[in-house]
Amino acid sequence: MSEQPLPIGPADIDAAARVLAPFAVRTPLLSFPVLNERVGAKVFLKPEMLQRTGSFKFRGAFNKVFSIPQNKRAGGVVAFSSGNHAQGVAAAAKILDMHATIVMPADAPLSKRERTKSYGAEVVLYDRYNDDREAISRGIAEKRGATLVRPYDDPFVIAGQGTAGREIAEDMAMLGLPPDIVVAPASGGGLIAGVATAVKARYPQAQIVVAEPEAFDDHGISLSAGHREPHPPAGRTICDALMALIPGEMTFAINSKLLARGVTASDKEVGAAVAFAYHELKLVVEPGGAVGLAALLAGRLEVAGKNVVIVLSGGNVDADLFAELVA
Repeated sequence: MSEQPLPIGPADIDAAARVLAPFAVRTPLLSFPVLNERVGAKVFLKPEMLQRTGSFKFRGAFNKVFSIPQNKRAGGVVAFSSGNHAQGVAAAAKILDMHATIVMPADAPLSKRERTKSYGAEVVLYDRYNDDREAISRGIAEKRGATLVRPYDDPFVIAGQGTAGREIAEDMAMLGLPPDIVVAPASGGGLIAGVATAVKARYPQAQIVVAEPEAFDDHGISLSAGHREPHPPAGRTICDALMALIPGEMTFAINSKLLARGVTASDKEVGAAVAFAYHELKLVVEPGGAVGLAALLAGRLEVAGKNVVIVLSGGNVDADLFAELVA
């Protein structure tokens, strides 16, 4: 039997890039001598906190919402998210003049809830540990005739996130430096799946590594097992953006083929990375966005003499938590 084709390919990411070009920010690759000298490698940071809405999530959300046919847009969109996907969907809906309803955990950072509302979205709260957010969202969508915009298990969303990887590949080519290691965080796995698809298309020798909090390393566990596995149920982390219970089905179909391995960082190491980015690099990164940098600084990656790209996936951090981490 021939292998099943992957859910998306490079052509889907190219198409997403054309859709996003007038709306999304093309974030740069940044390199800092202080970081290069500390780890003994050429490190390039992809600062997606500079993206519209403060995270990479705008890419996939807009690509998906834009794909909805005109005759189905009147019902609006529904999404479930701890914050970054919420803001991406809300902003995309606002640009396209559609109503957005976002189902968010009650313990999501206040800043993320308020920013989601600021885009004109309706916010419905749920209990992260006892309620089924997807069931709540499906019920709202069915009642209103709205389109459900999933945070990762959707080909348009994955392709949109993959535009970040496309930019990485293009910018590294312009520098004449093939990436040896590319690291991105994962919750459901849409970002790393899209990045892996784009980067491996141009640089098949590149190692794509997923970074996760120690308590939510379901991708690392699943890669080792060879199939989708949840993380232990008692997991807690300050990386609120990376708290999916298990890798997505569609995303893991890609990631199981294209990723080299997983690495983790503790909450203490993530906090140190947030502080390092602020004090040394003058960058504001949320904990979930800094987990790849944390793994690098903690020595979890063998990078000596290599070209390394780290995706900083977002900067939507609660002000009180940020102040505590950088103090």
